[in-house]
Amino acid sequence: NSILCKRSSVKYAWINKNCKNLPIYLMCRVLNVSKSCYYSWLFNGSNVYKIDVKLCKLVKEIFKKSKRTYGTIRIKEELEDDYGVIVSRKRIAKIMKYYNLKAKIKRRFVNTTDSNHNNEIAPNILDINFYASSPDEKYVGDITYIQTTQGWLYLATVIDLYSRKVVGWSIGENMKTSLIIGSLKMAIRNRNPNSALIYLIYSK
Repeated sequence: NSILCKRSSVKYAWINKNCKNLPIYLMCRVLNVSKSCYYSWLFNGSNVYKIDVKLCKLVKEIFKKSKRTYGTIRIKEELEDDYGVIVSRKRIAKIMKYYNLKAKIKRRFVNTTDSNHNNEIAPNILDINFYASSPDEKYVGDITYIQTTQGWLYLATVIDLYSRKVVGWSIGENMKTSLIIGSLKMAIRNRNPNSALIYLIYSK
């Protein structure tokens, strides 16, 4: 029986590759292989994953306990410190990949407002009254940041309080005044509001 199991390793590899899309029992039946032999190959003889049941259980427990934030480095450290298990990050990565354990990436805080200045501050005419009876009567703006592989980008938007739609936007590599002016210019160009328009830019 063990010889038959070994001879079917190519079939087992195919089953393992497609197990997320097709039922394992059905593939075993179609390929005429034993399901128990497949699991034996998977947990003991697979050259792809070499999965150890106990190690997998520990990795999943540590990952869950970390609220899905630990990667291979932190999991390796906890395995060694708390369980005395010495294992490579490469093997941990294979287990995480097999069980689709993807660590959450914490977003770093970026300060988008410089409050330390002597510039004149315009009066807050809007005074938290966000009701608008007609289009292009009241606009509000805000700036958010976007992390990219090339660095941080800043997005300024203008929203019409009547329709709650974005009517203007601007994007740039810094938060200079031109970023806000660009988004407001787009809104004015697109909507052509009257001179009584009230515009408030959020500042935290």
